[in-house]
Amino acid sequence: MRSVNLADAKARLSELVDRAAAGDTVCIMRRGKPVAQITAIKMRRKLIDLAALRAMTDSMPRQRESARDFVRRLRDEDRY
Repeated sequence: MRSVNLADAKARLSELVDRAAAGDTVCIMRRGKPVAQITAIKMRRKLIDLAALRAMTDSMPRQRESARDFVRRLRDEDRY
C-alpha cells in the first residue's frame, strides 16, 4: 500500500486513481494519520452469450479479400 499526504493527493489525483485501477491501494494521510483509501472497484464481468455472438458473426458478409491483401492494397495506393 502506498501512502500519500493530502496535498500530494490533490495534485496527483489522476495518477493515484490510475494506480488504484491497476490494483494498487493508495492511502491518503492528513498530518501523518490515514484518513482515506483509494482502491479499485471489483466489477463483475458480463458473460458473453456465445449463441448470440455466433449468430451475429454468421450474419455478417464475407470479406472479398484477405486482411493481408487489403492492407497491402491500401499501402500501395497511398491511402493510409
